[in-house]
Amino acid sequence: MTRPSSLCAVALLLLLPAAARAQAHWKEIGKTASGNNVYVDPRSVHTVKGRTEATVRVVFTTPVQTPDGAWYAARTKATFDCTTRKLAVKENTYYGNAKETKVVEHKVNKIPGYGVVPAGSLGAVALDYFCRR
Repeated sequence: MTRPSSLCAVALLLLLPAAARAQAHWKEIGKTASGNNVYVDPRSVHTVKGRTEATVRVVFTTPVQTPDGAWYAARTKATFDCTTRKLAVKENTYYGNAKETKVVEHKVNKIPGYGVVPAGSLGAVALDYFCRR
């Protein structure tokens, strides 16, 4: 007969690689001008005719203080246009804890429009990554 503690140990060993894979799918692609790390989810990247759709993530080295609470990280779904060097944000999610489990703010743009990307921003880092010449 198998002891319950042995079953728990086996279950933990089986779950560990899955948890590690869940955290490991982000690929670091650079830093913003303020030193925040920027990542891309490689599974989300799709390119058609010079436009790349992807989910990118920024982890704030110092949490951003807002009236609704601190932001520790943000994820953005956007389309990056390499021809015009502009992007269209489809969705933004801001997280209120380092584990990125507490959503503080979530916005979906019904009609995303292309806009100019500020130098040194998350968008600029992502554009440089996706639109390497």
